[in-house]
Amino acid sequence: MKIKTLLLGTVAAAGLSTAAMAADPAVLTSLDICDELMVTGLTISSDSNCLQISGGVEYEFKWGDYDAEDANWNPIGLRNFAIDGSDYDVASPGSIPAAGNYDWSSEVDAWLLFVATADSDFGPAKAVIKLDFDQDFTATNEVITAGTDRLRVEAAYVSVGDSTVLMAGLKGSVFNSGNDEPFNFLGMFNEAAADNVGGYSDGFGDGVAWSTGSGIAATSGHVIQVVSDLGNGVSISAGLEDLGGLGQFVGVLAYDGDGVAAHISFLADDILTGAVAQWGIHAGMDVTIDMFKLRAAVAYDDTGFWNALASAEATFDMFKIAVSVEGTSADEIGFGASVGADVTDTVSINLGARWFDYNTTLVNRDIWTVAAQVVAKVTESVTLTAEVGVDGESLNSTTVGYGSVEANWKPGGGFESSVELWANANSAYAVTFAAKKSF
Repeated sequence: MKIKTLLLGTVAAAGLSTAAMAADPAVLTSLDICDELMVTGLTISSDSNCLQISGGVEYEFKWGDYDAEDANWNPIGLRNFAIDGSDYDVASPGSIPAAGNYDWSSEVDAWLLFVATADSDFGPAKAVIKLDFDQDFTATNEVITAGTDRLRVEAAYVSVGDSTVLMAGLKGSVFNSGNDEPFNFLGMFNEAAADNVGGYSDGFGDGVAWSTGSGIAATSGHVIQVVSDLGNGVSISAGLEDLGGLGQFVGVLAYDGDGVAAHISFLADDILTGAVAQWGIHAGMDVTIDMFKLRAAVAYDDTGFWNALASAEATFDMFKIAVSVEGTSADEIGFGASVGADVTDTVSINLGARWFDYNTTLVNRDIWTVAAQVVAKVTESVTLTAEVGVDGESLNSTTVGYGSVEANWKPGGGFESSVELWANANSAYAVTFAAKKSF
């Protein structure tokens, strides 16, 4: 009887223990393919593939009186260098702004990214599809002048590999054009002018770029690419790109480690024709030594055009000082500087200036901005930013004061929203509401 009782007690205890473990999901868990591949986020798993889903939605509405009736009028010289709202309703330079004739825009941007990953003998094998939706409307002087309603496949490609990755399909370029933005808080005129009508066309985003005459730009398209991590921070990339057009060859050598990030990128255009029609080089470097940061970049193309930028930043206990210089072979040169200070744990200020001469062979061809900015963290989720400044140019002896106030709200959950009021001394103004969420 004692042995039977002992056996029955052991079985009962084992049953209670099993039931307790089943009731606690933290005790017994099984790893699926996403866990094995270390893929996180919003995922769906099958026996052999892990599907990762991410996306986002952004909306912006802007209303006011900020676009010009006269397309040739620009309060700061020959290029549209001023911040948004610098053009306003005037019949000609120097006249009194007209009443009414409101301007507005409404923009919705959304994207979905699907990445299916499976294991292979060569490393993770992936299929990537990105859908992009744009619906934008712009009204100038109360007339809708532009509209976009587009749903497209922005990327569709496959890849395989770990330290060496082979990619093929529709995707962006492996061309590296980084390490070329200034540290001073206002930025610089030339590097920020993506749509100016002067000496160059910014083919791959704001920063140091090639000349308009080169006719080249690293773009997305049909590609065959290889990226390889050689170890010790060194990587190389090569790609046959724009295979749906005349073809491009892209090569990149990069290093990232020991306080140094650097790259040199090369692009040759029209390779499928059997002859290189245009080519360009972009090189950049970041160096961090204790409290100092140094940055330098240069772009050069087959036309002989060069565009260079150098910037330095020093961070002290309360202060941050930055200086920058830029120039091009098209007789252009600019300087910028700023000082930032953390007044309290929640309040900081920035003082800055930038100047640019867009034709050093002629007099009165310079433009400039001086500004002061205050950033205050009101609560854990609300930040207020106020800025006042003056834009000026010498050709027409014009100065335009401006001011802005922005409230940014981040309540959590990946949601972010902001409201900004901008106005200048010549009665131009704009109110902008924005909201976005990604997952």
